[in-house]
Amino acid sequence: MITLLVNVLSQWVIPILIIVVIAFALYRKISIFEVFVEGAKEGFGMAVRLIPFLVGMLVAIGLLRDSGAMDLLIKAMSPLLVKCNIPPEIIPLAIMRPISGSSALAITAEILQHDGPDSLLGRLASTMQGSTDTTLFVLTVYFGSVGIQKSRHALAAGLIGDLCGFIASVIICGAVFG
Repeated sequence: MITLLVNVLSQWVIPILIIVVIAFALYRKISIFEVFVEGAKEGFGMAVRLIPFLVGMLVAIGLLRDSGAMDLLIKAMSPLLVKCNIPPEIIPLAIMRPISGSSALAITAEILQHDGPDSLLGRLASTMQGSTDTTLFVLTVYFGSVGIQKSRHALAAGLIGDLCGFIASVIICGAVFG
């Protein structure tokens, strides 16, 4: 019964939301098309301002991956990781996830293809993908695009959140699927 309710609601939530927004705009006598066009102009300008930050992040990610630095780091950490019941194969995802969502998704896809989605490693990668965020990417792109120079504690808070998500993923997947 609940599954049926969730399925019906999930099919209707977006159309209902669109109808509510249009009805509200008509009630408030807002010119929907003009507001849409103005938002599109602002969005395009924001996209142009983001391009240099995106290129910089992509170059840094490519250098980290292609230089072999990540492989050396994983080899050095493997003995400690095994003692902590952390599969060393998951470390590239843990490193790349705060930096780049697309790189992390590619690593997750590779793990799922190699080990399977129902393996402990596949489930751990999927859980990590959903439990962490692209912290450095978000800070670089969004803070850079609006000119924020002093991010205060945003970096530390974001990376601590990612670490908590990583640790929780390992513990929960180990307990539930291990």
